[in-house]
Order: sequence, then structure tokens, then C-alpha cells
Amino acid sequence: MHRAELLFDRYPRLEKAYELSRELAYIYQSTKNKGVAFTRLARWYDKVEKAGFKSFNTVSRTVQNHYRNILNFFDKRSTNASAESFNTKIKAFRAQFRGVRNVGFFLFRLSNIYARNIITHRNIA
Repeated sequence: MHRAELLFDRYPRLEKAYELSRELAYIYQSTKNKGVAFTRLARWYDKVEKAGFKSFNTVSRTVQNHYRNILNFFDKRSTNASAESFNTKIKAFRAQFRGVRNVGFFLFRLSNIYARNIITHRNIA
């Protein structure tokens, strides 16, 4: 913590950016109500705009453009991370073979590999 204090004393804008990032994380970690999350995200968005950090523009635009979908997280606290992970695995598998010529065979191989992995992981757990 001492290093952070030294750094923040020297670079106060860095401290403000750190506080904004921690505040966004806190919203996700602590908020369980969709309405409360909406209010907190709106306040966070306003703080980001007032702070004027260009580095936060992408995140704040994402929050602004996709707030309805983002707020769905607070209903059941679930994400599509597993689907995104599986999609990444499929893309890597496809890239390994430099594309797909025979879609049927590709799907057959994919289901054999990943269905076996899912069954193996369930048996271990």
C-alpha cells in the first residue's frame, strides 16, 4: 500500500483512474438488485465523463450502448463466459486445420473431442 500512496502522491490522476476502476468492480461485486445497479452504473458513467479519461471511453461507451444486456447480469449473476470460452475453443480448433472444408466431418470431430472432455470433467468432479 505504501508504494501505491507514493505513486498516487506523484500522479493524482492515476489515483482517480484507479478509484474509478475499483468503483466499477465494486458495483459488480456488491450489487444484487437490477434497479440499484442501473443507478450505480449511471453515476459511475457520469463520474467517468467528468474525469475526462480517454482510456475509459471504450468502457463507458460499452456501458452506455449495452446497459440493458449488462443489467441482465444482476438478475441471476450469470454471464455468457462459458459460451464465449467454448466459441474460442471452436475457433482455435478450426484455425488448427486452416479452415473447414467438410462441415459435417468438422462437427463430428468437434462433438467427439468436446463431448468426451465434458464427460471426463463431470466424472472427475
